[in-house]
Amino acid sequence: MLDSYHRWLGMELIDRTGSFEEQARRVYDAPFVVVSHGTQTDPLLNSANAVALSLWEMPLDRFLQTPSRLTAEPMHRNERARMLESTARQGYIDDYRGIRISSTGRRFHIDRATVWNIVDEQGQPAGQAATFAEWVFLEPGEAAH
Repeated sequence: MLDSYHRWLGMELIDRTGSFEEQARRVYDAPFVVVSHGTQTDPLLNSANAVALSLWEMPLDRFLQTPSRLTAEPMHRNERARMLESTARQGYIDDYRGIRISSTGRRFHIDRATVWNIVDEQGQPAGQAATFAEWVFLEPGEAAH
């Protein structure tokens, strides 16, 4: 995930010094959301840091069993699918905004998200990841601005 972020964006998501475990801890403890999903037909979430787990109000074991499409409300899933298709073609996007929903139904608007393709060492698709640091919780029935 980190290598792919650097590949597409030309910068690092976190400080890459130290061991793999130290870098993984930095991602987990980062003050912004980092999530990813696999390459299945209906991709399952396969990674989340502490901020993401808190925002989606799920423990890690449940999060890792969740299809990524369920992070968006049904009426926002087509827009989410278009964004992921665009990312697949371009490698990344760095200006995504949309509405997501937590496991308890709490809605939030995300802004300035970066979404990128994860590729393996041979350049083959291995999933997609996203990061963002800006979100606003919405009141029930409230539309995003």
